[in-house]
Amino acid sequence: MPAEPVVIAPTIAPPGVKASAAERRRLPSILGVGFGVAVAVGSMIGAGILRAPADVAARLPRPALFLGVWVLGGLYALLGANAMAELGAMRPRSGGQYVYARHAFGPFVGFVVGWGDWVSSCGSVAVISLVVADAAGALVPALAPWATWTALAVVAAVTLLACAGARTGDRAQRATSLLKGLVLLALVVACLAYAAAHGGVPASPTQVVRPRVLPLLAALVVALQGVIFAYDGWVGILYFGGEVRDPAREVPRALFGGVLSTMALYLLINAAFLAVLPLAAIASSPLAAASVAARVFGGHGAAVVNAVVVLALPSAVIANLLMGSRVAYALGRDEAAPGWLGGASAGGAPRPAIVVSAALVAAFLLTGTFERVVAVCSFLFVASYAISFAAVFLLRRREPDAPRPWRARGHPWTTGAVLVGSLAFLAGTVAADARNGLMAVGLVVLSYPAFRLLRRSR
Repeated sequence: MPAEPVVIAPTIAPPGVKASAAERRRLPSILGVGFGVAVAVGSMIGAGILRAPADVAARLPRPALFLGVWVLGGLYALLGANAMAELGAMRPRSGGQYVYARHAFGPFVGFVVGWGDWVSSCGSVAVISLVVADAAGALVPALAPWATWTALAVVAAVTLLACAGARTGDRAQRATSLLKGLVLLALVVACLAYAAAHGGVPASPTQVVRPRVLPLLAALVVALQGVIFAYDGWVGILYFGGEVRDPAREVPRALFGGVLSTMALYLLINAAFLAVLPLAAIASSPLAAASVAARVFGGHGAAVVNAVVVLALPSAVIANLLMGSRVAYALGRDEAAPGWLGGASAGGAPRPAIVVSAALVAAFLLTGTFERVVAVCSFLFVASYAISFAAVFLLRRREPDAPRPWRARGHPWTTGAVLVGSLAFLAGTVAADARNGLMAVGLVVLSYPAFRLLRRSR
């Protein structure tokens, strides 16, 4: 079956906006491995790593298990990257997993995946920007009453950067992700220096308890769910497939490089936390990083954690806004959304998609609805991974002779393992939050009439 052609939608400008020839340009292919790793690190490493260690420690009673579950989460992401690299090199288009869902399973499945991914990405931008604003308010009390407006200012600044052009977005993502890595490494060094000066952490009874097998396996599964969420975002480069210089080589390298870099940082951070506090103390802390910083920096610990958030999280705001805008851009190009969303500026930025994405983020912040939106859309996002892994199987059978610059190593076993894992993860997520899961199913059902109406009006 021949590859699906890229549909260039007729440019239909919104009221008061003229669609120039420049706005109808495609996005330039200028991005490389450095950007791919940066956007993965930017989107994966957020505030979760400062909080997740406490949740994991509460369920896993031994340091080896505590660190081992982060290795397991990284291995799951690596197996996923192995499968997704085949799709990314085979179908180098900007738009994320929407591209593969549409190509393998048709326009409606692509429509659901794309719209769910776009809304979820915009909701994530709202969540992260508000976390940054709260941390800034803790550092500068005058900003505390204006958290929503501070978050809006963060989103506005990132939107201006993204609209300035593809190269500006590339540089901003790489610079902020590098800053994030340096800040977190500085925290690791401070923890290890404190541990060396104070002789480390003595073993506690909680650390040497031998748990029973079945309860331990149940705890491991629950802890692994949180860890996998912490690794979410490793597909970052796939949102920019059409903008990568040499996707056959650079997409796989960026996927593996992003996962390995994040995995190394996660292990270093958790090992540093263990060097400062016993596992029981980490487990009983509502925010593990705050307890660790209080031990290392004393009365300045809270300020240190807030400074880490303010310096480290803007890269996640940039990454998620850029990724969400690429989904909106792809939806517009394929006429699964208003066609003018598929426009691009002379500088190579999908400005209509960026502006509309930022507007949705602002609406979430002003109405305070982003937490519920993210909770509901997270089910669709988890399902999109299963759809992408299933697409590898389907396309191997339907298009056996299609060019595949990268072929998933160990397929079908490795791809099957992450597909089964994704389905189990989705089932566990639905069981843990049945109400939002049912709402997600309802949205999928209701989206079909909207999909048919959009196609008819087109």
